[in-house]
Amino acid sequence: MVSTMIYDFVPLFLSIFILSWILTPFWIKRAKAAGLMGKDMQKKEAPEVAEMGGIVVLLCFIIGVMGYVAMRVFLFNANSNIVSILAILTAVLVAGIIGLIDDILGWKIGLRQWQKPLLTLLVAAPIMAVNAGTRVMHIPYFGAIDLGIIYPLIIIPVMILMGTNGFNMLAGYNGLETGQGIIILSTLAYFTYQTGSPWLTIVALCMVFSLLGFWIFNKYPAKIFPGDTLTYTVGAASAIIAIFGNVEKTFFILFIPYIIEFFLKLRGLFQKESFAKVTEDGTLIPKYDKIYGLENLVVLILNKLKIRTTERKVVYILHTFQLIFVILALVI
Repeated sequence: MVSTMIYDFVPLFLSIFILSWILTPFWIKRAKAAGLMGKDMQKKEAPEVAEMGGIVVLLCFIIGVMGYVAMRVFLFNANSNIVSILAILTAVLVAGIIGLIDDILGWKIGLRQWQKPLLTLLVAAPIMAVNAGTRVMHIPYFGAIDLGIIYPLIIIPVMILMGTNGFNMLAGYNGLETGQGIIILSTLAYFTYQTGSPWLTIVALCMVFSLLGFWIFNKYPAKIFPGDTLTYTVGAASAIIAIFGNVEKTFFILFIPYIIEFFLKLRGLFQKESFAKVTEDGTLIPKYDKIYGLENLVVLILNKLKIRTTERKVVYILHTFQLIFVILALVI
């Protein structure tokens, strides 16, 4: 029955993908006309590329989830979990708006580091209000522990803070954020399916197919940048789906690369950039003597091994690194 439900919504997923694929070129034209452009720093010519593409992904996700709700109500006469779905929509929309504000202000003068965690509480509010997740967690060596009021007041905000702000850190290379989002949310979709929450699987896949349509234009060489609108949206969605699906352990495993990235960024007091230097032939070389991000680390290792370092290689290696934690989550 569960698998039949998933198959019933395949036309919805395809529609979301096609809509994202159609709307992204339209937004590219509109962004160029409005002067919403940014330099592609990892190219020798530093060409200008359309920005704030996350708006398309957010819009397609909202349309997709609302379409899912409509299909459930009018075609299948099912109205369970509607409140939870609307809470997810509200929280993800708030996250997208925060990212949009950061994009509009600009990445150099955007929201300050201390402002972002405070605004994240607005994302957590709808999830806390519907008492999402379960307060009993299985902790290694301690067994099942009832966290009581600690779960909604601390665990939920911390996870959403980690999702929204953490996912925003590993970024800056063509297709990196979008590809990471596809990998992480596809994994969460699988886990929620396996744990008996097909409605969450469908919500997660709505985001995955929104990202897939956008990725076609965001992959190397990018015609559009995702912006914080996308990273905040995807990060929040990942945390929220994990909370509702009671797969918090999977979420923390999948976000280990972002935890590493956080401490590497902290080393540079969040002032060092993830970009590398671009040589005359387009090869990337380290920008700093020290490592301030996983991107810097990959560039340094490839240079040490005397392998011609390109932006595409860096992205593929980081995706492979993320897949290691997908496998780890499956094993554990």
